[in-house]
Amino acid sequence: MRVAAIATLVANMALVATGGAVRLTDSGLGCPTWPHCLTGGTAHAPTAYHHWIELGNRMLITVLITIGVATVVVAMRSSPRRRDVVRLSWLLLGAVPLQAVLGGITVLTHLNPWVVMVHFLASMVMVAAATLLLRRTGEGDHPTQSLVLPLLRSLVYGLAALVGVVLVLGTVVTGSGPHAGDVTAKRNGLDPVLITQLHADAVMLLVGLTVALVVVFRAVKAPAQVNTAVRRLLAVELAQGVVGYVQYFTKLPSGLVEVHLVGATATAALTAWLVYSLRDRGPLLSPWTARDPAPEEVVTVRA
Repeated sequence: MRVAAIATLVANMALVATGGAVRLTDSGLGCPTWPHCLTGGTAHAPTAYHHWIELGNRMLITVLITIGVATVVVAMRSSPRRRDVVRLSWLLLGAVPLQAVLGGITVLTHLNPWVVMVHFLASMVMVAAATLLLRRTGEGDHPTQSLVLPLLRSLVYGLAALVGVVLVLGTVVTGSGPHAGDVTAKRNGLDPVLITQLHADAVMLLVGLTVALVVVFRAVKAPAQVNTAVRRLLAVELAQGVVGYVQYFTKLPSGLVEVHLVGATATAALTAWLVYSLRDRGPLLSPWTARDPAPEEVVTVRA
């Protein structure tokens, strides 16, 4: 089940990365129809590499569905069957065709930047859900016990909300600048410099809050899993900040933009992991540890 959960998370993150590659190579309308990648009943010429890039991204949906089906089967055949794991598996599988429909709407609206934004943010929600599925494969089913004080838990929730704001502003920045996905695609009409500054301010606030949480969790001697989670998140945020400033001052080279996109996906996953690390649900019991010992395993100690 853990292998299936890891595959689900990796596949959802890969979908974001390949979607970014489609946009950064101006291949967003390489397949101008949906759901088929056809024009007038025939595929583009083999020399039209935009067509193959877009087609490759669409084919990844098939991989996601295959992994999703396998995850559902494993979850339902696990012993004991865990209801929330089964529900999460079905949720992630059901979200794949919805993402495909969003992708189709993106194409049919000729890469409308606001539709592209919704498409990306939906992927972030799927990444967070896949992170929860992975987390549940390593913990038990006991009643939830909080590992930190309520005030600190609220601060982490506030940090997660701020990450959401940063991601939204990042997509708005993307919709106002270059790399639209196609030379004919429209932009959102907002001032790129102003929106970029607002995004940078939100990132600075996010990094400051994360640093504060690192210090506070260390001071109160929070459990190791909490300290590790918040430090990993801070490391990715700092790396994202460096990449963001470098790409801005180097006129947004496509390679750095792709790195920044992958970093945003990692930020979403690590933020979700931090939120889920604030609780303890006991150890994961296997069928072997839960069953009664066989007669030959019972040892009688005699005086």
